[in-house]
Amino acid sequence: MDEKISVKAVDQYAVLFSNQVAESFFSRKEKITGSEILNLCDIRQINLFIISDLLTTWKKESENLKSPYFDYTARPVAEALLQFQNTLSNHILIGKSDFLPLLKRAVAQTLYLILAPYDFYSEILDDQQKEFNTSSELKDKIKYLKINKAPLEKLVEHLETKKIVRISGKEAFALLDHILEEVNFTPEDIDPYLESFNKIAPLPIETLYETKVPAKAAAVRAAPVVKKEPAKSTPAPVAETKPTLADDLASKKIVRLKESLTINQKFMFTKILFHGDFEIFTEAIDKIDRFDNLAQALRFLEENYPDWDRESEEYGEFLEILQKRFNS
Repeated sequence: MDEKISVKAVDQYAVLFSNQVAESFFSRKEKITGSEILNLCDIRQINLFIISDLLTTWKKESENLKSPYFDYTARPVAEALLQFQNTLSNHILIGKSDFLPLLKRAVAQTLYLILAPYDFYSEILDDQQKEFNTSSELKDKIKYLKINKAPLEKLVEHLETKKIVRISGKEAFALLDHILEEVNFTPEDIDPYLESFNKIAPLPIETLYETKVPAKAAAVRAAPVVKKEPAKSTPAPVAETKPTLADDLASKKIVRLKESLTINQKFMFTKILFHGDFEIFTEAIDKIDRFDNLAQALRFLEENYPDWDRESEEYGEFLEILQKRFNS
């Protein structure tokens, strides 16, 4: 599958799956414990996402511990709070109504991590408002990943080697550009996971993707209706428009595709056009950069990727970038 994930479809399936699992468990017990969460279903990633969310909730609650009378930052207090957290984590007890939202979110996160890992990375990192302490928060997030985690592990390793203590989400996301090339990352096979999902609730994989509208049809739909006005004998003078800086930059020739593509574009093209294989994407870009003209590049794509949807938005954007690359 090369289409975009449907948020609505993922949420709907997450509700169906969660209800099935919850009904099965809470028909026997009123509340669920931490150890029971870890063994709730065969898809371990779902169980771990729930535990991760609970620990994140605890950390947010503990950050609200402020007082004009007591020093919560003092080392003995901080150590006592950490011990309290460890003790509390061994005494998790949640009723069905409070547990269902946690389970639903964990199912949705797992589906994204399996089917669209690039989107998952973007969700975690690509936020200018986020800032990570690389020795704790980001590392803790990765600790609970068991699927498609190699790029993020390599990211943490890189940050620790460089002794970077804090980093913004935007900066961390940008670093993945080099990380992905370094590890030649290819997402894991989805079939074993889909089998596990199907055991609980039927999962026709095609239902999780958006139905594409051909680009030409979409353009016709989106075209505004222009109301014709009577012709005038003397046309009004048209003010001369000067090109903006954005126009000037957009028209400039791209020297090399590899350096010009943003990480979001690399993620998108890898996922949609190159079947999620970053190594194949990288090899193709390297070959295209060695061509002398656009005709050679298009011939290469036609011969090697005849299955591409030439009406898709992604192909249209890729073609536009190629035209700029070979623009004389």
